Amino acid sequence: VQLQASGGGLVQAGGSLRLSCAVSGRTLSNSLMGWFRQAPGKERAFVAAITRSGDYTGYADSVKGRFTISRDNAKNTVYLQMNSLKPEDTAVYYCAATSRPYLSRWVREYDDWGQGTQVTVSS
Repeated sequence: VQLQASGGGLVQAGGSLRLSCAVSGRTLSNSLMGWFRQAPGKERAFVAAITRSGDYTGYADSVKGRFTISRDNAKNTVYLQMNSLKPEDTAVYYCAATSRPYLSRWVREYDDWGQGTQVTVSS
């Protein structure tokens, strides 16, 4: 199983980035997907999650209204559209997959993880 995250980079505050997570070796349509992030010196934290069908999503309070998670099962890819970025959004962003049927914000409930992509927001 491989989860390949991409799309990170350096952006000014107020800007946008779109992260992608390409999944192989795992049937995406059977997987609930999540995005997490980890800033230096901090624990990995939940950002967003989306159900298998894409009908339901969940977000951390800190990103609600600014970030949007979506998926394209035909392309085996999950996305995270990040708008109105703030310096406090700076972190390594990870995508993750789980076979659980419900939205989860807990790191321990995800089975497979990508390698992470760096997002840096300058003030």
